[in-house]
Amino acid sequence: MTRAGTESLIRQTTAGAVRGMRERKRDPRDREATGHDDPGRTVLSWKGIPFAAAPVGPLRFRRPQPPEPWEGTRPATRFGPMAPQRVLKSMEVVPGVGVSEDCLTVNVWAPAGAAPGSKPVMVWIHGGGYFQGSTAQRFYDGRNLASEGDVVVVSLNYRLGVIGFVDFTTVAESGETTSASAAGESAAFDSNLGLRDQIAALEWVRENVAAFGGDPGNITLFGESAGGACVIALMASPLADGLFHRAIAQSAPVTSVYGRDRAAAVARRFLGIVGIEPADAHRLVELDPFALVDAGGELVHEVSGEVPGTLALAPMHGDDVLPEYPLTVFREGRAPRIPLIIGTNRDESSFFKLMRSPLLPITPEAVKQMFLEIASDRPEFEDAAERITAAYPAYPRRSTPAEVSRDAGFRMPSIWLAEAHSRHAPTWMYRFDHATPLLRITGIGATHAAELAYVFGSFAPWGKDLVFRLGGRAEALRVSERMQAHWLAFARTAAPEPTWPPYDEHARSTLIIDKDDSVEHDPDGVVREAWGPEILAFR
Repeated sequence: MTRAGTESLIRQTTAGAVRGMRERKRDPRDREATGHDDPGRTVLSWKGIPFAAAPVGPLRFRRPQPPEPWEGTRPATRFGPMAPQRVLKSMEVVPGVGVSEDCLTVNVWAPAGAAPGSKPVMVWIHGGGYFQGSTAQRFYDGRNLASEGDVVVVSLNYRLGVIGFVDFTTVAESGETTSASAAGESAAFDSNLGLRDQIAALEWVRENVAAFGGDPGNITLFGESAGGACVIALMASPLADGLFHRAIAQSAPVTSVYGRDRAAAVARRFLGIVGIEPADAHRLVELDPFALVDAGGELVHEVSGEVPGTLALAPMHGDDVLPEYPLTVFREGRAPRIPLIIGTNRDESSFFKLMRSPLLPITPEAVKQMFLEIASDRPEFEDAAERITAAYPAYPRRSTPAEVSRDAGFRMPSIWLAEAHSRHAPTWMYRFDHATPLLRITGIGATHAAELAYVFGSFAPWGKDLVFRLGGRAEALRVSERMQAHWLAFARTAAPEPTWPPYDEHARSTLIIDKDDSVEHDPDGVVREAWGPEILAFR
């Protein structure tokens, strides 16, 4: 028998033993994703491992607590429940995965035969606008990365929506901020619970990943969209210092982090939606979780509708998790000086238009309102709208309002952060441009989240992926191989493949990921100069 067939599936964690399973690597080049295990194509996996106690009842709005130990060996062959949310069909969640507040679990994939503590570790934070998403989504299957890259892959769930990203510590019993809440705590609430969950999961990785073959001294944290922004926030968090050693932020809205005053206003607005007075905020623990989800949806539409380009649900700075605005920490060189890859997709905004999402302003009226809000907060940018939109020759025709919004939400904040970090640590920037023929013809292009299947090698089995209805699968797989090679080299050596030069403020070298990769110096430089320095760093 092979080593892969005889290796024990039981691993010991700090809370108890878990039994995993063997999984055959899913090869997207196969017409049929079936076959027999063999040592070169098998990974071991453990799913649904608790890294914290169930955050239910009085723990609903409290910081994560250690998991309850268990006796015997716990089965770890199914994903844990996703955090409370309304699940969209487009999420493509593994069948049978439920929804529950008891959602704080991790999943681990490891190459067969990995010696304890021997392999680089990649820890994934999923996106979803801070109110949706799960590690059980098809795109986040870690088996191909673990097999192809000879790495250990970990993914984590965290609290979402109102529970994870509305700060009720700013609401005291009298309806006013107290000294206790100013310190980040109150009798019933803790702040930044989604980030605290992620920190607890990283602590679990530090303490347990060696048993699964991972090296706790070589951890890459990576994430996309809200998950990518969480990666940046955790780089700025003193509570996460030392828990990871390099970072990748994909399509991260890094400026969507707000101060305590704004967080307090959002919390009070939510209490108004559910009909609870600030003095009775503790009653939130009594509400059905789906009542919180639905009221949170109303909150999202109200806030984003009134102030386009802002998020109702997002991390807050001003507590022990995130004492300062992350971009300030990076600009002043106080973020950990670890290697960073950061980038965006060329057509981010088409996703939000397609999904009719309120999160990104995509009409001329909404973009105008966004600039008015900037000017009201920072009068020195009163002429910003005219200056910036002049850099988009067709504005406001065709898709240019969405392009302005794309750059406001994703592209420019990523450039500002890359500029700041590159002064102190190795930094690489990319732009993902690849799109299948169907996505090009329909105008969707390289939209938000399009790169996920390329990073994970998680395209649907042959004939089942709609994006390949007009062909392009073989080309996409070649792009995926190159992209994975960069991500995996970074995890192993703290640098991508040598064909990708580091970013700095002079050359601004950017990897353009497409049918044939290329390096461009200061792509869209006219637009970048028009935006100027950190215009959106005003909240």
